[in-house]
Amino acid sequence: MTQAIMLQGTASDVGKSVLVAGLCRIFYQDGRKTAPFKSQNMALNSGITPEGQEMGRAQIFQAEAAGIEPDVRMNPVLLKPTSDRKAQVVLMGKVATNMDAVSYHAYKPRLREQIIGVYQSLASEYDVLVLEGAGSPAEINLRDRDIVNMGMAEMAGCPVILVADIDRGGVFAAIYGTLALLQEHERWRVKGVIINKFRGDEALLTPGIQQIEALTGVPVIGVMPWLDVDLEDEDGVALQRGKYLLSHERALDIAVVQLPHIANFTDFNALAAQPDVRVHYARTAEALCTADLIILPGSKNTLGDLNWLRESGLAKAVLDAHRAGVPVIGVCGGYQMLGETIIDEVESTLGTQPGLGLLETVTRFARDKTTTRVEACMHASLPGWLACCNGLALRGYEIHMGETTLHSDCQPALWLHKNDHRVADGAVSADGQVWGTYVHGLFDNDAFTRALLNGLRQRKGLPPLDVALNYAHYKAQQFDILASAMRKHVDIERLYQIMQQHQEPAC
Repeated sequence: MTQAIMLQGTASDVGKSVLVAGLCRIFYQDGRKTAPFKSQNMALNSGITPEGQEMGRAQIFQAEAAGIEPDVRMNPVLLKPTSDRKAQVVLMGKVATNMDAVSYHAYKPRLREQIIGVYQSLASEYDVLVLEGAGSPAEINLRDRDIVNMGMAEMAGCPVILVADIDRGGVFAAIYGTLALLQEHERWRVKGVIINKFRGDEALLTPGIQQIEALTGVPVIGVMPWLDVDLEDEDGVALQRGKYLLSHERALDIAVVQLPHIANFTDFNALAAQPDVRVHYARTAEALCTADLIILPGSKNTLGDLNWLRESGLAKAVLDAHRAGVPVIGVCGGYQMLGETIIDEVESTLGTQPGLGLLETVTRFARDKTTTRVEACMHASLPGWLACCNGLALRGYEIHMGETTLHSDCQPALWLHKNDHRVADGAVSADGQVWGTYVHGLFDNDAFTRALLNGLRQRKGLPPLDVALNYAHYKAQQFDILASAMRKHVDIERLYQIMQQHQEPAC
């Protein structure tokens, strides 16, 4: 019988995704065939399975921690916000519709049977499933139609561990309040608490832990310290809270424009891991002043974010930096923004809008979304500083709803290998100072990234670095560091006991 454990949180961004990855790594190290599961994820960071299905990046890196390929069954429902009130609904890896929050809440009961079937299908193939909740189970206004917190735990028939973030303050109140708001049959399911992100001497917590255990009857099974591990964030909350503001000075400064609807900012984690790179996220024109390279990232609201660029003064700042000789790269939505015109007759009321005019391209949005993994190579005759990347092989993935046409004299940036054919992707300016692509995951390619960075180093009069970072090995090291810390600070044997003792059939 498959064993399962679920991590729920006292709030969003308490570290559930990272701790789920850590448990997946521990169970994998212990020889258990393990998979993550999150029934519903709301995030603009997504990726593509080998079958071309879209799912949340958090479940993808959790699958990596478990030593397996991602499977869309690990995240059957993905919500991608397009505004404060609406989101694109992705079901089993494919776009289903767009809904506002009220409509989606009414729609959720129709998803219940599908989620149960998907969960049971996954459970039939694995020894252990590690489930993740969303937000908090104490969101009592949503309880009647819950499919991701206690509602999901009931469907799976699994025990729950509550995760509380001490770094934001009020941790004991958060634990007590969350448990107090649960119904009796829900509180019964909570078998332990993990206090996360602690800085300082753990002995100082002992009186509080003893009192919260006495008040709630739920044991604290671990106090995780603040860890400097480099793992992907589930969504843009980390950017909003300034997680990426602090960074050491490095030889190369790369500015990523922090769009309001930035998507897949995890594309740039591999850049930030490089020994000579400082990546910072820019929301003001001044933040571009030190950049050796500017990147326009993906967006779930391309035209809305393009308007924001203009209103914030960042569009002018990007154009001024380009005129001053700073290279500019656009990825996905950022690539679309770099062109001459964007035509949206599908998702936006903004219609046709001019782009930044740095590439000779026109983008027209389509109803069908392209979702696929790709193998590619850079163009063999790239101009200017990009010549160092000529012909280099790449792997990545596409997630976009637009089709971009190049003017007759505009050169593609890459060639994609699709169905035994070579297909052009992206565009590059005549001087090589501006280029864009639809391919996500570019910088996970070690040889390409080092060549690109050495090109930037050469522009600054710096010698090249000859050794490329093995990013896959680097990520594996981060998973192992996390797992080691969890073994030290969380009672893993108690977790095994909880899973073994909690025998309850799934719905």
